Amino acid sequence: MKKLHLLIAAVAVSLSVNAGGLLHNTNQSIAFQRMMARGASNEIDAVYTNPAGISFMDHDGWTLSLNIQSAYQKRNVDATIMTPAGMGLFPDDTYHKKYEGTAAAPIIPSVYAAYKTPKWAISGFFGIVGGGGKATFDDGLPMFDAAVMAGIYSKTTSLAPILGSPITPSMYSLDSYMKGKQYIFGGQLGFSYKFNEHFSGYAGFRVNYFTGNYTGHVNATAGEQLATTLQQVSLAMPQYSSILMPLAAEDGLAHVAIDCTQTGWGVTPILGINYKWRGLTLAAKYEFKTNLSIENDTKTLEAPAGFEEKLEHYAHGVNTPSDLPSVLYAAVGYEFIPNKLRATVEYHYYDDKHADMAGNKNKELTHGTHELLAGVEWDINKTFTVSAGAQRTDYGLSDKYQSNTSFSCDSYSIGLGGAINVSENVKINLGYFWTTYKDYKKEMTAADGGYNGISPAITGTDVYSRTNRVFGAGVDFKF
Repeated sequence: MKKLHLLIAAVAVSLSVNAGGLLHNTNQSIAFQRMMARGASNEIDAVYTNPAGISFMDHDGWTLSLNIQSAYQKRNVDATIMTPAGMGLFPDDTYHKKYEGTAAAPIIPSVYAAYKTPKWAISGFFGIVGGGGKATFDDGLPMFDAAVMAGIYSKTTSLAPILGSPITPSMYSLDSYMKGKQYIFGGQLGFSYKFNEHFSGYAGFRVNYFTGNYTGHVNATAGEQLATTLQQVSLAMPQYSSILMPLAAEDGLAHVAIDCTQTGWGVTPILGINYKWRGLTLAAKYEFKTNLSIENDTKTLEAPAGFEEKLEHYAHGVNTPSDLPSVLYAAVGYEFIPNKLRATVEYHYYDDKHADMAGNKNKELTHGTHELLAGVEWDINKTFTVSAGAQRTDYGLSDKYQSNTSFSCDSYSIGLGGAINVSENVKINLGYFWTTYKDYKKEMTAADGGYNGISPAITGTDVYSRTNRVFGAGVDFKF
């Protein structure tokens, strides 16, 4: 049970169902969803992707964009745990189970607004810039099940002479459940200025508000046969009754529970530049690091006696760092056929290693996140537009960074969709993209501290896998 306190981190299951780095969600519009590379955009979605480019929009006055997306993801952990031969904890000394988690964000809204004049523009944005929904593991997670099973075995080894053996998983039922939700809401406001016919700049900021709730439990209850044995031995040996009878009760072998809400906020300064010459657009945006500390409002925090000090980081009122890293976005766009065919290539860099995380996990990354994007858009006629794009994401992952409670997988995404110009002032956007992830295999040996630090140190392997699908629709208005 030595690592049982890690349950509290389990329910803080991070959810990143959209494009972006470890903590960011850069998929903020249907235009992005259907083309991916929008860093050289001069349309209303540029408020987020290329804010300096707002100065080159083709409409003076007000422009408004409303977007709704639905994202669905699976997050799986395929666990294999091996104990020393003859230990007797698991049949054949091996435990294998695939733990399936589901994540859903059925409504992800984002709103853009801009007012433009020939020289300057003011723009705003609201959306979910991180987190993005809920994640549920109906069967819990392997690192906590294994910790409980190993803990029960170790705790009852001394009872083997009177019970015949330590208590093993076949003698009891294990009920595990983990659920977490995280949202980082962002409200952005900024000012763009067109210095000349080629060059514009932007300065602004985004206020980020974090809210999350994490609930979960791990309960172990003696099976009917074990409960009967414990009661019979208690009657035959009253001196052991105070030890054995509590084990026979519901959840008597193990009980851990949490209900914790976290909130926090921080401000992100943003700068941008845009250079436009004929069909060429060069654009860049830089977001400074956001210092974000989240505070616990803990309603339930229950664990066996002796573990209180291990839970102190999740106690009521405790603050935990959860910074958003600085990010550099750079893009090159070119219009091959005026008002007809255009394409963009783009690069993102997230400086994750220097953004403080709980437990200094950021220092375990081998490098920040690199993303490459490319997209193409074709106006079939004045009414219909089609587009497609791709994105490759490379995190600096390591075994020490990855865990059951927070894991990422390198990936590539494909997006496609189109737009319909209903009238001169109304455009409908439709998009769909999916992400293919590369499985990550984490091997843990007794020499390295064992499977997720469980005592006694045992060997194990976790294979992390994910899937992701996102649909969306939106409408742009010009006034």
